[in-house]
Amino acid sequence: MIQENDFDVVIVGGSYAGLSAAMALGRSLWKVAVIDSGKPCNAQTPHSHNFITHDGDTPAAIAAAAKEQVLAYPTVQFIEDLVTGVSGEDNQFEVFTEKGLQLNVKKVLFATGVKDLMPDLPGHAECWGISVIHCPFCHGYEYHDEETGIITNGEMTLDFAKLIRNWTPKLTIFTNGPAVFGDQVKDSLEELGVSLNERTIEKIEHRNGYVSQLVFTDHTTQHLKALYSRPPFVQHCRIPEQLGCTLTEQGHISVDTTQRTSVAGIFAAGDNTTMARSVSGSIAAGGMAGARICHDLISQQYS
Repeated sequence: MIQENDFDVVIVGGSYAGLSAAMALGRSLWKVAVIDSGKPCNAQTPHSHNFITHDGDTPAAIAAAAKEQVLAYPTVQFIEDLVTGVSGEDNQFEVFTEKGLQLNVKKVLFATGVKDLMPDLPGHAECWGISVIHCPFCHGYEYHDEETGIITNGEMTLDFAKLIRNWTPKLTIFTNGPAVFGDQVKDSLEELGVSLNERTIEKIEHRNGYVSQLVFTDHTTQHLKALYSRPPFVQHCRIPEQLGCTLTEQGHISVDTTQRTSVAGIFAAGDNTTMARSVSGSIAAGGMAGARICHDLISQQYS
């Protein structure tokens, strides 16, 4: 339960980046509130990989252990709530929540992630993060040498195929309609040993999120074990944009090497700032943000 309204830092989002920043700040004796609504984007992902000491753990288990360790520091509070607005300026921000809280804070860190926009393709959302995947470094090993597909149709098709070809030779490009790239790309795919299927996909058949086959509108099918997909995304939280934070061309919050945004006193870390989405990367970014915020608070305290 919240005990006061004045904090040095509010962290919006209590997953990996947010908790990592909270640990750095808690160990630095700053008063921190972590506000989280309990809806992580990787909720249905069964295992986290490519993260030493935690390879194969569930994302929920990693987050739960992190939360327990962070809350051992007495200056850190965890609030289950949704931030609905932020106003003010550096060192004089007000943070508002869905449950009616109004917190006075010096710095704000957004560790709010992104929201993937699922295509209108039956089975895609149900398999997302399980066998419909976005990152070979996170999931590729589990499907190496298996029948694998990539949904892609555009200028990045060949590069994407070259990347995934490293994990499996049993690879098919699904353009989900006529290919928009020319014969040169088609010839290069053939040289790689990558098949091309231009049929329109009707649905992804699966069992409990594990792909079994694609069904096409012409009633043909193709067996698969995994399907790479990179759907578009939007910022999970629009407040940084409302505050004036600059976004990159790709739609991420623009930050410097210490996770500062373009707005003084506002920081961002995690998937909302980079296309390289990973648990380990988010933790590293959160740690950096926490350290930078600490330095800024100290510098301003003695200026």
